[in-house]
Amino acid sequence: MTRTDIAVPRTDTSTARGTGLRALHEVDRAVTVTHDGTPLLTYVYAPDDVQLESPRPYFHPVRTLGGDVVTAFRPWDHVWHKGITWSLPNVGDHNFWGGPTYVHGSDYVQLANNGSMDHERCTGLSVTADSVNLGHHLTWRAQPRPGQERGSDVITEERRWSVLVPQAEDAWVLTFSSAMTNVGDEQLDIGSPTTKGRENAGYGGLFWRGPRSFTGGAILAPGVAGGEEVRGTRAEWMGFSGRHDDRGGASTVVMVDDTANPQHPPQWFMRTEMFGCANPAPFFSEEVPFSPGQTLTFRYAVVIADGAGDPERAELLAELGRDALSRANKGEL
Repeated sequence: MTRTDIAVPRTDTSTARGTGLRALHEVDRAVTVTHDGTPLLTYVYAPDDVQLESPRPYFHPVRTLGGDVVTAFRPWDHVWHKGITWSLPNVGDHNFWGGPTYVHGSDYVQLANNGSMDHERCTGLSVTADSVNLGHHLTWRAQPRPGQERGSDVITEERRWSVLVPQAEDAWVLTFSSAMTNVGDEQLDIGSPTTKGRENAGYGGLFWRGPRSFTGGAILAPGVAGGEEVRGTRAEWMGFSGRHDDRGGASTVVMVDDTANPQHPPQWFMRTEMFGCANPAPFFSEEVPFSPGQTLTFRYAVVIADGAGDPERAELLAELGRDALSRANKGEL
């Protein structure tokens, strides 16, 4: 396996956080970003998952600057949940989420519709003093029919993500953008289980699944620290604060929706009672039309912080996310 290590060496050991970034590229599989020796994330862009789990790239493990893991991978209750992923359960008749599909009147049914987001090529990996940046070209394909080696092309995607470590902060930021083009000849309106008839289950989009110990943690929203009563409400950002089993500390994750996204501000799919998760869901209760030849673009920031959070701190973390999105939208990343 070919590995490429890209780094910006630290030249002044007295400088604040923001230097010491490295990117280790395991060619044809994954990219790992480290900061001062701590792995911040691994982006697996060519997974070997089974078809039922709708194979797609994912970020896992994701860690704070202090080294605490804030993502779960293949939890027993939903094995298709994988760290942080761009996952869509209802794209026309296709399932790019994994597992069964909600069918109104029949609950969840395992159908032969689990598509995949297939790696084609990385379009650029760079490391600067305060960021790591990757471009990624993918093809979304339908589940292969019996006798087929691979399914038909449904969507092409230009994806880009960046890791930024602001100076003098106890947090870092992941920015994520996806530009999807419908390359088929069918309308592929994008929805959710709620648009198909299941109440208050409008998940789909950039989805974060927290570790098991985050169950029962605090959901954060503008002016709010609470529980699942916020699910389905609209906000520019929401977050989650939970505690860890091993070291007993806490971490906070805040997700920020870009103002240019369809359906901004989004409804949010949030959980804390069954498990911890956060998902700005632009397709929660209303389908987004996706016509042949059309391109849809979505952008997000995910802020990963050491320590517990409350609404006031979460707002400050959201500001870091806004700043990172502004830089990304200006082409500075």
